[in-house]
Amino acid sequence: MNAELEYAVMKNHAEELREAAAQHRRVREAQKGQKAERRHRSVFAKFLSS
Repeated sequence: MNAELEYAVMKNHAEELREAAAQHRRVREAQKGQKAERRHRSVFAKFLSS
């Protein structure tokens, strides 16, 4: 494989990895947000029921 093609493939692969990492981070942030929300809701529910 010639060097230019190899470089193009490598660059494209790096871009795909970056994109996958960003998506993964967004998913984790969203899940973390939901967990926090749930926790606050349950604390609020306890407060209301007491």
